[in-house]
Amino acid sequence: YIAGACTTTAFLPQALKIVKTKHTKDLSLGMYSILTAGIGLWCAYGLINQDWPLLTANMVTLVLASWILILKLRYG
Repeated sequence: YIAGACTTTAFLPQALKIVKTKHTKDLSLGMYSILTAGIGLWCAYGLINQDWPLLTANMVTLVLASWILILKLRYG
């Protein structure tokens, strides 16, 4: 559970920094696009296998990574 919490919350500082600075120029759109898709697939895997800890951690991560991706698209 600790590993899941660490990897899940790792995106929070980046998201908050973008909200504060509105600067996303140095972030890779491709990386966040592929990452978000991959996390979505992990969510599907967790749902299919009824692996609730995996699903829960990845759902939170999906929200944060998607938020960053949306901010990247918005601010360029």
